[in-house]
This record gives sequence, structure tokens and C-alpha cells, in this order.
Amino acid sequence: MKRLGVKGRRLVLGLLGLALLAALLFGALRAGPLAPVRVTVARAEPARLAPALFGIGTVEARRSVLIGPTGAGRVQSVAVDVGERVRAGQLLAEMDPVDLEARVAALDAASARAASALQAAQAQLDDARARQALTAANWRRHAELAAQNFISPGALEARQQELASAQAAVGAAQANLAAARLDQQRLAAERAAVRQQRAHVQLLAPFDAVVVSREAEPGATVVAGQPVLRLIDPSSLWVKLRLDQGRSAGLAAGLPAQIVLRSDPEHPLPGQVARVEALSDSVTEERVAQVRFERLPATLSVGELAEVTLNLPETGLAPTVPNAAIRRQQGRSGVWQLDAEGLHFRPVRLGASSLEGRVQVLEGLPAGATVVVHSERALEAGSRTRVVAALAGAPL
Repeated sequence: MKRLGVKGRRLVLGLLGLALLAALLFGALRAGPLAPVRVTVARAEPARLAPALFGIGTVEARRSVLIGPTGAGRVQSVAVDVGERVRAGQLLAEMDPVDLEARVAALDAASARAASALQAAQAQLDDARARQALTAANWRRHAELAAQNFISPGALEARQQELASAQAAVGAAQANLAAARLDQQRLAAERAAVRQQRAHVQLLAPFDAVVVSREAEPGATVVAGQPVLRLIDPSSLWVKLRLDQGRSAGLAAGLPAQIVLRSDPEHPLPGQVARVEALSDSVTEERVAQVRFERLPATLSVGELAEVTLNLPETGLAPTVPNAAIRRQQGRSGVWQLDAEGLHFRPVRLGASSLEGRVQVLEGLPAGATVVVHSERALEAGSRTRVVAALAGAPL
């Protein structure tokens, strides 16, 4: 076999080098940094959106009360248990009255004594008035006799002094009677106060409710205001809903709602926004609303999580694009449009969005335009692109 000469070997090596260079160039153009950016695209189709707001909430009671004593004491008995339904005015628990019964008995006896003293003061007043009437009559008779000079002026002055003493006795009797009446009123007020305290040791239900917790057991000592039982009105249950502030546009009272409880995800419940709280949560950047049920389910429990969807009015006809197509360039929202001239960024003004992942474009993009949804790397104006059906990697 004839060996190649020097020129032949050089020719072979040159051909191999060209082939390698061509392969490298082909790889760079197909898969390297010079390759077109693979993208997925969508058309800006005119449509009417049915926007909605979505958030997570918890079931709470609008009417929830803590039942406890107005003074410190020891729990004597608790008559109800968790889960029981109670009626308004029903006895729930009772505190140890300590010495209240003895104090009521003492005040009853003092009130009876005050009544006797009042009768005695009234009798003294009647006696003083009778003496006053008698001395007044005697003084008039002696005044007539003195006018006819039948008695001396000294005798008339004695009768005058007797009349003044009788009038003073009437005043003293009236003062004693008033003091007896005031004493009787004081004892009656003290007795009413003690009886009120005695009544407060009985903890009664303020309205028809359900017992949700027992905070203290018999024998425990509680202070004033410390709860013994917690009650809720089962007819006042609603959902405390939290919504992202950035996606809460359109939130208002009266919006129809769809409530899905974690305990029954297969049966959505209709509801309505009852109230939008004026105070938002600045830490979590959420707005808070209260959503009531149109009809309460039988197995609803307080504290249960719920997914709530609020339906907003349908929008007008406008181009819509996927949410994933929206980009931020130099502080402006827009889309990468792909047309015959290539790839370029178009700032747009956005409108309402739907839970299906589409958003309205109010200005800046014509209907039917092709926009980039996902790309395998960051885009720049004029970038070479290759449209594919899907991207295997994480989209940008």
C-alpha cells in the first residue's frame, strides 16, 4: 500500500480541521449561545373575561362571647359541656357565693328594724303634733284673757314658751322621721346590691348559643372578667377572608361568592360578601373581608379553613393574553411581540385578569398579535427565536 506524502497528509488534516470547525459552528448555531432562543407563543385573542378574586379564609362567629364572673371567686359548678346548645337565660355555671347569703339575711333583719324605727318616728311625730295643737289652743285662750286683763303678762309668756317648745318637738320628730326613712332607703339599696351580687354568681346565657369551650372547671379560682365558658351564636357564622392587596381590585360588599370548605370540597356553597374591613394587614399585605353563607351547612365548625372565590362582573371585549406573557422592562409592563420584523418589546396597559390565567390588554397591543409566553432564557430586542410547542426546562 502506497503511503501518503507530506502534501497528502496535510490535505487530510486540513479536511479534518474544516470538518471539525464546521461541526463546532453547526453546534453553536443549533444549541450554543448563537442558537435561536426557543419560545412558546400565543395570540392576543379578543374575549370577554369573567374576573374573579380568590383567597383563603377561616370560619368564625360574628357573635362570640366569653362568660365569666364580675368578681373574683371559686367556680362552684358548671352545668353545660362543650357542644351543647343553650337557650337565652339558661343557667350555665355558678360561683361560690361565700358570705352573700349571710349578708342578705343580716340586711333583711336590719331592714325590719329600720321599718320599726320608722313607725316609732312616725308615732313620735304624731304625738308632737298633738302636743303642739294643745299648746296652741291654750295660748290662744290665755291671749284672750290677757287682752281683758284677767291674767298677768307673765302667765301669757309661759304659755308662749310652751307653744315654742311644742313646735320644736314637732321639728325634732320630723327630722327623726326623715332620718329613719333615709336609713331604710340605705338598707334597701345595700340589700339590692348584695342580691345583685348574689345574682351575678349565677352565669346565664345571654342568647341562644352553642358552648364551644370550657375555660374553667369546678373548684378553680378565677378573677373578675376571667372566662369560664365561651359561647357562639351558630346562626352568625361567616368566613373571614384574606385577599392579596395587589389582586383585590373590585372587592366590595355584595359580591357573590363560592365557598369550598376543607371538610367538603366536592360541594361548593353559595355566599356573599357581607363586609369589607377598612383596616388591611400591613404585615401580610392582605385585605380582609367577611363572607356570609346563604345557607349554613349542618356540619360547619368554627376555625375550619375555606377557599373562597368572588365573582366580579364580566368585562367588555378586548384582546387577552396569558398572564405568563407579561414582562417588566425598565419599570414598565409589556409583552414581547413576534412579527415579520422580528422580536420587540411593546409596553401595554393591562385590565382585568381571570383565574384561568388570562389578562386583558386595554392599550398597546392589537388583536391577533403573536406574543411570547415562555422562553428558555432572557430575551432582548432583535433576538433570534425558534417557536416550539413546549419547553422542557423552567420557563422565563
